[in-house]
Amino acid sequence: MSKCKTVTLRKRKIKNGTQYSLCLDYYPGYRDNTTMKVITREALGIYIFAKPANQQERDFNARMMKKAEILRNRRYEAIFNENNGFFDKAKMKGDSSPTSRGWQTGRISSGSTSINHFERFVNGKCTLRRWTWICAAKFMEYLA
Repeated sequence: MSKCKTVTLRKRKIKNGTQYSLCLDYYPGYRDNTTMKVITREALGIYIFAKPANQQERDFNARMMKKAEILRNRRYEAIFNENNGFFDKAKMKGDSSPTSRGWQTGRISSGSTSINHFERFVNGKCTLRRWTWICAAKFMEYLA
């Protein structure tokens, strides 16, 4: 599959016609590693006025468009980093506990003792930034 090349911010009219919904279009799309589905569009959940009636609504539209553009830039940067093999610092903030990453599928069952011990060891939260060789050594001591 080809790699995603562009991320475009688009406005789509909502049914009532008084507002626009902002969404991101990915061309030609990218594959989500967790669900293995190709994603071509993402709704941002940001709505702006189609015809702002006063200065307050125009200011609101301008602020929301800036926020949507920031989200577009972040998505583009993450896709660019993944396509070109660069390290993405934003992924370090993500949760990497076995249950959140779906490690319970395959050979390790959800009731596995090692997963239960790991969840107890990290108190249910573990970010990649927090996980180091020292943490791995402490986990080995915890198991011993």
